[in-house]
Order: sequence, then C-alpha cells, then structure tokens
Amino acid sequence: MNLAIRDIRHNLSRFSLTALGIGMLLMLVMGMGGIYQGLIEDATLMVDRIGANLWVVQYATRGPFAEISRIPRNLEDRLRAVPGVKSARAFVTYVVQREYRKKPLRMQVQGLSWPEDKGEWLPLVSGRALGAAHLEMVADKILGPRLGDKVPLGKDVYTVVGITSGMNSTGGDGMAFFTLLDSLAIQFDIPGEAIRLERNARRSRVARIDFGKTQPSLLERAELPSASLPAIASPPVSAVLVQLQAGTDPASVIRTLSGWTDISVFTRQQQEELLLKGVVDRARRQLGLFRALLIIISAIIMALILYTLTLEKVHDIAMLKLIGARNSVILGLILQQALMLGLLGYVFAFYVGKWVFPMFPRRVVVTHDDLLSLAVIVLGISVLSAVLGIWKAMRVEPNEVVS
Repeated sequence: MNLAIRDIRHNLSRFSLTALGIGMLLMLVMGMGGIYQGLIEDATLMVDRIGANLWVVQYATRGPFAEISRIPRNLEDRLRAVPGVKSARAFVTYVVQREYRKKPLRMQVQGLSWPEDKGEWLPLVSGRALGAAHLEMVADKILGPRLGDKVPLGKDVYTVVGITSGMNSTGGDGMAFFTLLDSLAIQFDIPGEAIRLERNARRSRVARIDFGKTQPSLLERAELPSASLPAIASPPVSAVLVQLQAGTDPASVIRTLSGWTDISVFTRQQQEELLLKGVVDRARRQLGLFRALLIIISAIIMALILYTLTLEKVHDIAMLKLIGARNSVILGLILQQALMLGLLGYVFAFYVGKWVFPMFPRRVVVTHDDLLSLAVIVLGISVLSAVLGIWKAMRVEPNEVVS
C-alpha cells in the first residue's frame, strides 16, 4: 500500500480543499500569463493582419497606433510613383464612444481604402466584407451589434454586413471597419448648427477683405460646403500603407522616402516594436511582475501547507522510524504528496480556466508554450515545497512516538 495515497484517503477532505486552493492560485498565474500574451497579440494584431511592408506616417511621429498622425490623402499618388512600390492605400484609425441601445459603444474605427481594400483579410465568422462604398460596416462580435443591425454614427446610419472575432485594440476595445470616406465622415462629423456658424464666419472674413468687396461672388462661394472649396484641404488620414513589388529591397525605398521632409517611414517590424516598447510596455511589464509575484506566493503557500501536513504526521513518522522504515520511504511520502498537490492544482487550473477565461473582458491567450512552462514551474514549486516538509521529517526522533 502506498503510504502517500493511504494518508490522502485518511485526510481526503482537507487534501481536496488544499488542492482546490492551489488550483485557484495556479489559475490566476495561468490567467495572468494569458492576459500578458493577449495584450501582445492585441497590440500587433492590425500590423500583422493588414500585411503592409511600410507604414508612412506624419513626420517625427510614431503613428498611427502609438500617437496621432495626420497626413494628406493625396500622398498615395506620390508614393505610387516611387520605384519599387506596388501599391499605396490610405488608412484611418481612431477611437470613438457613442451610445447604442442605451449602452455605451466604444470602438476602434479602422478606415479601409475601398475598393482596393474591402477587408477580405478580416477573420469573418459571419456575413461578408465591405461591398459598397458607403453606409456599410464590419464589426467585431465583442461590440454587440448583430448581422444586419443599423448603427447610427454621425449623420448616417450604417448596416453591419460582417462580424469578426478577436479583432481588439490595445485598449481591449472591439474594432469596426468602414470605408475610408465613411470613417472620415464619422471622425470629422460636427453638428449642423456648428457648420452654419462656420460658414457665416467664413463669409464674414471674406467680406472684410478688399478682395471680397471687389468680387461679390466670393461671398456666395464662402458659404459652400468645405469639400467644394479648393482652398480648404480634404480631411487628413492616419497613415498610408505601402506594398512593395516582389524582390524590392525595402531599404532602398526607405532611403528614397527619407528625403521627404513631411513624412516618417517604418517597416512592419519597427511598427510592432513601437507598439510593444511604447504603447503597451508598462502594462506588459506590470503583468509580468504580477505573474512572478503570484508564482512566488504559490510556492510559499505550498511550502507552508506541506510543512503543516508534516507536523500533523510527526507521530506517524516517529512510528515509522521506530519500526525501522528507511528514510527514503518517509521522503517518498512527503514528495509524492507534494507532486500530487501540484498535479491536481494544475489540472484544476487548466480545466476551470478554459471555462472562465472566455468570460474575461480582455482576451486571454494561453499558448502551449505557456502551459508547458507553467507545468515545469509547478513541478519545481512542488519539489521545493517538499523540501521544508522533508527537513522537518528528518528531525523527528523515534522516541517522539511515546510523547
């Protein structure tokens, strides 16, 4: 009869509760690691999915995700003329918060350069990509709207034609995809009264100058929509995504673009580094620190539990020594119980975590490597925790059986 199993059966309820508590701790460790990985994946998600070779942003900025970037949309045409450039398309990104069905709707708006980019690369779980230049949107399922729902944004109402899964921003907000013009219309939407006041102010400014007095027709033109006035630039975009021709060296294109003093250029790898070392760096380090602390706390708690269990078996250990049991039998008793506690706790954490983690507001990504590394950590904790119990067991004298 295995002594460890016999002792567990004798104290089954206490051992089960102990394993349950350790399992909860390990589940927190597993969840913290999953949130850590989820944060990294969310940060680099768009850069990986969209597949651009170069990101062209406003000069001296680290946009469009790390900070605000504003560049003219006609930059696309200039970039297409650069040798080695296969395509260039504008891209818009920003966060909005609106009210939908009496609940706050916060989302990361992504403007795609339709029809070159219809969002066919998106991980759709239902519906389709953008099929029209206006009034359609693709939303992530975390946002709540269902296929066919009508979502009012700005002065228009958009129809949800596609649902994605796992498309979240670095802040945990779900993404919504629109055509570029629709995204700009939402971003720069202002109330009708504000538009009227701006046109009146524009007319007053023209009327005060000599050119306006000699050209009365300018007063009428000043009240036209901004888009019809050539002196007013079109709304800026966040970035221009450049796809290079096959076999083109990115460094040669970057050298050409480095002479343009109105832009900054980043490769795909540089854009990911900007996100990981800037936007999510502190959150990433903090999660890593919490995970390390939880591992240390788990080790301390397991060591104290095993030490307490050993104290309760002092009389039994003394009896074993009195009847001539080898030290290896006593060591095996404590070590096997420690390994069983670690194994049961790990199994509990794994299966309960699979059920609980999808309910978290942020994405939890538990990879096979994380599971393997945690299993090794649990093994190490179990062995180290058994050391304290073994140390106490070796100090027990056989004559303590009569005390």
